[in-house]
Amino acid sequence: MLSKIIKSVFGSRNDRLIRSYTARANEISKMEKALIGLSDVDLRAKTVYLKSKLNEGASLDSLLVEAFAVCREASKRVLDMRHFDVQLIGGMALFDGKISEMRTGEGKTLVATLPAYLAALTGKGVHIVTVNDYLAKRDAEWMGRIYEFLGLSVGVTVSGMTQEEKAISYASDVTYGTNNEYGFDYLRDNMVTEKEQKVQQELNFAIVDEVDSILIDEARTPLIISGQADDQIDLYKKLDDIPGKLDKQDEEEGEGDYFVDEKGRQINLSDSGFEKAERLLEEKDLLKKGESLYDATNIGLLHHLIASLKAHNLFEKDQHYVVQNNNVIIVDEFTGRLMPGRRWSEGIHQAIEAKEDVQIEPENQTLASITFQNYFRMYKKLAGMTGTADTEAFEFKQIYDLETLIVPTHKEMVRKDHQDQIYRTVEEKFEAVVSDIQARHKIGQPVLVGTTSIENSEKLSKCLREENIEHQVLNAKHHEKEAEIIAQAGSPGVVTIATNMAGRGTDIVLGGSIKHIINKIEEENLSDVDRKKKIDNVVLDWRKQHQKVIEAGGLHIVGTERHESRRIDNQLRGRSGRQGDPGSSRFYLAMDDSLLRIFAGEKMKAIMDKLGVPRGEAIEAGMVSRSIESAQRKVENRNFDIRKQLLEFDNVANEQRKILYQQRNEVLESGSLSDLIGSLRRGTIEATVRNFIPQESIEEQWDLPPLEQELKKYSLEMNLKEMVENKEELGEEDLLEEVCKTADEKYKEKLKIVGDSIFHSFEKAVVLQTIDIGWREHLAALDHLRQGIHLRGYAQKDPKQEYKREAFQLFESFLESVRNEVTSILMNVEVEQAEQIAGEMQENLENRKNTNLKFDYSNQESELSGDKGRLTETVGFQENCPFKAEGRKVGRNELCDLSGKKYKHCCGRLT
Repeated sequence: MLSKIIKSVFGSRNDRLIRSYTARANEISKMEKALIGLSDVDLRAKTVYLKSKLNEGASLDSLLVEAFAVCREASKRVLDMRHFDVQLIGGMALFDGKISEMRTGEGKTLVATLPAYLAALTGKGVHIVTVNDYLAKRDAEWMGRIYEFLGLSVGVTVSGMTQEEKAISYASDVTYGTNNEYGFDYLRDNMVTEKEQKVQQELNFAIVDEVDSILIDEARTPLIISGQADDQIDLYKKLDDIPGKLDKQDEEEGEGDYFVDEKGRQINLSDSGFEKAERLLEEKDLLKKGESLYDATNIGLLHHLIASLKAHNLFEKDQHYVVQNNNVIIVDEFTGRLMPGRRWSEGIHQAIEAKEDVQIEPENQTLASITFQNYFRMYKKLAGMTGTADTEAFEFKQIYDLETLIVPTHKEMVRKDHQDQIYRTVEEKFEAVVSDIQARHKIGQPVLVGTTSIENSEKLSKCLREENIEHQVLNAKHHEKEAEIIAQAGSPGVVTIATNMAGRGTDIVLGGSIKHIINKIEEENLSDVDRKKKIDNVVLDWRKQHQKVIEAGGLHIVGTERHESRRIDNQLRGRSGRQGDPGSSRFYLAMDDSLLRIFAGEKMKAIMDKLGVPRGEAIEAGMVSRSIESAQRKVENRNFDIRKQLLEFDNVANEQRKILYQQRNEVLESGSLSDLIGSLRRGTIEATVRNFIPQESIEEQWDLPPLEQELKKYSLEMNLKEMVENKEELGEEDLLEEVCKTADEKYKEKLKIVGDSIFHSFEKAVVLQTIDIGWREHLAALDHLRQGIHLRGYAQKDPKQEYKREAFQLFESFLESVRNEVTSILMNVEVEQAEQIAGEMQENLENRKNTNLKFDYSNQESELSGDKGRLTETVGFQENCPFKAEGRKVGRNELCDLSGKKYKHCCGRLT
């Protein structure tokens, strides 16, 4: 009650922020008058002046008004684009680490230049994050002119660049790139063997464009760098015909061998299904007679069988993937774009390749991974922009601590959003869609049709061809023409079919875009007078076209199916009505649509039956729309729970990752590892000795013969029995010191032969390689632990707590194995001359370079809820990637976050 009274008197939190930002926007506008009279040289000098103010102790916030005014004036001169006041408000929200929700067409790309310019004055770098390479390159070139005019450097990081090119890009004041590339560069930086190979610098400030797409839609999809695992191609081929021999159940408790849970995207085998599958596997010599799929040795076989069943039941051709040039290529479920080179994990991709009878590529083993959630939370400051964030404001705040500000539009939004129309069947729905398009096409109104799959876009395209309606299809199969097609989607009478939100990032201008026409004229060999005349004629023609479209009602949006997220529907609607333009939208639905069938099917059917709706007629009522929105909210809540659960599990691995990468960086930065190697050697020997000589024990309790054998593993030939007999009062601590002393002396002999500098380089190579191999195995162990941890619930144990406890035990084991392996290698290496060590180092480096690594974009929903596996991007190994360890160094006597033990007895053991 009190909150309502406060809101009615003072306005909402959003209103109060807008008022505060508007006051500062007015200050910026006042300062603009003083800047107009400056020459270009004097305006550029403002950057030097602002930097000097920073060096004198001024805060960035105190310089905001002047910096924004300078950036606005530079934009006017360079791009002939002046930031509107609402864009200034959006920029201030970004600088304050918030999400600016700005409608489509409000100029988010230009908005980012304001906070980026201000933050770049510190020299610590600003990362602007886009959803694809095309937008990263476009924005870096387009907006980069503003930064360069003001004396700042601009870089872009995209796939395929060399280490040197990336290093230059990251050293720039402002860097543009994709979320995938930033994440992969971070992981690769933590796999390099020399600090000079790192490219990414401090994670200072990130501005994420289309923040909802990257931090919400893709939050469940960890980035993974992987190498090739064991070859099991024949297994996939043999398993492929088994799904066809098993009977699918219509209901979970019905008759049959397996049930397909579409909501959870899981396959549940019945008891009879298990028995039948075991018989079929025996016939194919994949399972020994009398063995069970439940046997520990056959868990992998069961895993691959389930993958094959998923491939045949949950993954549809031309919806989830396409087959091109004998390859299975994934279709992005949110944008409809093809993702060549990326692969689902956990055997899903191989099972689909077997199903489609194309070449089967081997599975991969994870070498390094991180989720977008944990990567972007490492930035000191994070901000984002999108046209649709309000529906996810709670998640942004809870997961990322990002507040959402709804920025007013520059002009009032006048688009008409009509009620949904619901039909009984898909056929009736498509008839209505074609009829609507036909009517709009006749009066010259442009239409943008949104579909949810390639299959539906091609089905609708066929219907339109039958009616002789010209149209363009924009889906995963034609993404190379994406920007060009979308740019012309606002031309009179043009009909464009787009799969999901393909083309996002390119504005639809009413009357069509003339930018490419003007660019061609600029390139022609014409006099200035002729060029201007030709351009003026083009602009005049465009104005006529523009007016014609406005009179026809602006861009009309047709949705052929509701997405499981309201936000995606709003994105489609948002393509119309930009900058106060007229427009309209309507969604056409059918009872057979996935969302209605899975989440609201029975309720909707009851309504249709009760109303007695005849064929070809639709229901159009607020009650129905509310029912659909309720179904969407159910899905959104479920997806939020999945993302939250993924984060809770990944936080455990993330803490371990940060500790490991910090220690790895210390190894890279260190000139000499003598202290570290000595500490590891002593730790290994002490643990070995304590296995046979307990602390505070007496001589009669010592087991010396097996200890002598164990020490031989570290090239230590010692007669401990004789040593004990020859020395009076030799306690267990004294004996330990004798063994450690012998080991130290033996190690120093190697240093004398080879020389300190060469051997120290060899030490570093051994430590790094041992860490990397051990980390790879540790990640695999964590994966296996996570996949089966839910079973602990049956023992009345909390799976999350059990995962945390066991993951820590695995991490302790990993650190111990690194310590022992490093000691073993360095103690056993035999050297006679320096060239031997140099040769081994070179061979080691070549092996690392030639490793066939893959950069994966993985959907770990598969591990938590069975959904869609991992996506993989195959690239040759590059010696580049980045991360500067964040935060303070942990004291050795402080308590570790993971275990509660002192750091030196836990994760600090390595150092």
